[in-house]
Amino acid sequence: MANTASAEKCIRQNERHRLHNRYYAKTTRNAIRDIRNTRDKATAEANAPKVYAMIDKLAKVGIIHKNKAANLKSGIATYINKLA
Repeated sequence: MANTASAEKCIRQNERHRLHNRYYAKTTRNAIRDIRNTRDKATAEANAPKVYAMIDKLAKVGIIHKNKAANLKSGIATYINKLA
């Protein structure tokens, strides 16, 4: 349990940050899933830049690692290129 006012404030801030990070990470995961479930190449190509931007922002602020971001973007690009 927190012993000081600053420790209690830190706990409150950590909870707010955790919920904020979880929201954006989940939103990005849903966008990635939507692209991977798409069978239309044109739609996937149209949505890819938005998803790439979301992934880059998560990596920039430290929610995901930069290598994971690169891996996700590579996987999306590979999937889009394989669509007929």
